Amino acid sequence: MNSTMLKSIDHADSTPLHDQVAAQIRRAIADGEAKPGERLPPARDLAAVMAVNTNTVLRALRALREEGLLEFRRGLGVRVSGTPQRGAVIARARELVSFARQQGYPPEELISIIQGIH
Repeated sequence: MNSTMLKSIDHADSTPLHDQVAAQIRRAIADGEAKPGERLPPARDLAAVMAVNTNTVLRALRALREEGLLEFRRGLGVRVSGTPQRGAVIARARELVSFARQQGYPPEELISIIQGIH
């Protein structure tokens, strides 16, 4: 992914800056500008292009890692690890796990339920 594909963040927008950064990177992945396995530019470079603090970019990158879109590898940087569809499945799975916990189902039982579905 070329950091010049990203644009400056709208500081007048009420959306938190890290959410705006994450949305731009998410869009780049969805549009195929950043493909699975591809390394992202360093956070400081992304921050400079988007006119935000490096910590804002790092917060966005962590959120995208939690969504399953990025992976962090020591010495190898941040790489695209998934597609928006995979990220959506992971988000739904997290919702399901949370719901199951609220209903008193332990993870092992939830796994058994899922395995029983074909």
